[in-house]
Amino acid sequence: MVLDLLGPSLEDLFVYCGRRLSLKTVLMLADQMITRIEYVHSKGFLHRDIKPDNFLMGLGRKATQVYIIDFGLAKRYRDSTTHRHIPYRENKNLTGTARYASCNTHLGIEQSRRDDLESLGYVLLYFLRGSLPWQGLKAATKKQKYDKICEKKLSTPIEVLCKSHPVEFASYFHYCHSLTFDQRPDYGFLKRLFRELFTREGYESDYVFDWTILKYQQAQKSKIQPRLSPVPGESSSRAMPMDVDKHQVGNNAFYPAEVTERLRPSNAASTGIRMQFKSKNDRNLSSDNPLERNFGSNANIPSTSSPLAGVSKRNAPKPMLPVETTNSGHGHGDKAGPSGSWLSSLHRISSAK
Repeated sequence: MVLDLLGPSLEDLFVYCGRRLSLKTVLMLADQMITRIEYVHSKGFLHRDIKPDNFLMGLGRKATQVYIIDFGLAKRYRDSTTHRHIPYRENKNLTGTARYASCNTHLGIEQSRRDDLESLGYVLLYFLRGSLPWQGLKAATKKQKYDKICEKKLSTPIEVLCKSHPVEFASYFHYCHSLTFDQRPDYGFLKRLFRELFTREGYESDYVFDWTILKYQQAQKSKIQPRLSPVPGESSSRAMPMDVDKHQVGNNAFYPAEVTERLRPSNAASTGIRMQFKSKNDRNLSSDNPLERNFGSNANIPSTSSPLAGVSKRNAPKPMLPVETTNSGHGHGDKAGPSGSWLSSLHRISSAK
């Protein structure tokens, strides 16, 4: 089996950027992440462990592309032949990562498509807020910790969770909570929700993420600084986490040449970074705006009508998924679920060839 070499995870980049991402970056990520989840669902599977660690950026020319990985907890939610949905069940053990698990998952309800999307909502707010209200809770046992997280999550109103952030995020959660167990989500509606916000904010869909700017600034700073011996205890730039640094391939690992060109100063005398933003007067929701052209372009974010760039087909035959086992420790402290799935071997979903 051949897998693409991918870049750092969104968790790595979140830490690298000071544990908070801008609204522009979060909205650009949200569009791709919803599309990736939609594609997984279209193949009859639930991911069941949506979290920042399981989304990776590409490298080189694909550095602006989001990939979804780690199908160790994935489960088929409908029959591949009849397309019949799995039955509703209760008293299920928690499967996934507690921090991002949906409310229904905490309550022991069988997961369905709505739960992957709710988990994504928590990931997006984690990026915007810097943390979630139920982080850092202490308990004697893992079960007690899960219970505390559940209690805090259920008792936190959506409006409080999304306070100080655009209303579209609260609308996203309300929509997820309105879905019935076997209902197909309207992925297009959720993407439009964020795309229209993106347009109203006057952003350009140039795929210049927060880490792109930070890395470029550091590269420019290193060029103009004299090569002196470092002063003990001092640092001239933000340290890059090991998980981010090890994925670098040259100076432009985080961004392709066309993105680098957007960041170049407009003239030789300028040392600033030229960012492309719309003026307030130019903000509108017309279909011919750059956001619609870029988000709708197959060159940047492929549609789900064909295999996504972040998901590729495998030549190896796919064995039957084993019957779900009882809950057992899987991965980090907040993660739970079966670990013997055949899908655990698929560490990455690479780009379509």
